[in-house]
This record gives sequence, C-alpha cells and structure tokens, in this order.
Amino acid sequence: MDEKDNARRLTVRIGKACDMTGIGRTKFYELIHDGEIEVIKVGAMTLVPIASLEAFIASRRMQQ
Repeated sequence: MDEKDNARRLTVRIGKACDMTGIGRTKFYELIHDGEIEVIKVGAMTLVPIASLEAFIASRRMQQ
C-alpha cells in the first residue's frame, strides 16, 4: 500500500497508525485509553479513523 492509498482510506489498523504518527504501540494504547485518540471496533478488529489521528496531531501542534 502506498501513500495514495492512505489518503483515500478512512481508517487504519493500530500498527499502521503507529507507523504514520511515529508513536510507539504502548504510548498509542495509552492515548486511546485516555480518550485522546478515537478507535472503532469491528468485531475483534480495532480501527483508527484517519481524522482522529489528524485531530490529535493538530491539537498537539496548538499546545506548543
């Protein structure tokens, strides 16, 4: 999957979200637990909306 595919996707799995943001898996799960990053459960699968990642990054940029 290349970057064009990611631009069209609405969600990604946890591992891909970690790769996209550079956030480690443990910290990523902490952010989910704290409600800072939204997830969607589909059966056993956990999906992260791209919009949630963008909102999280934007909120952190504003804090600086």
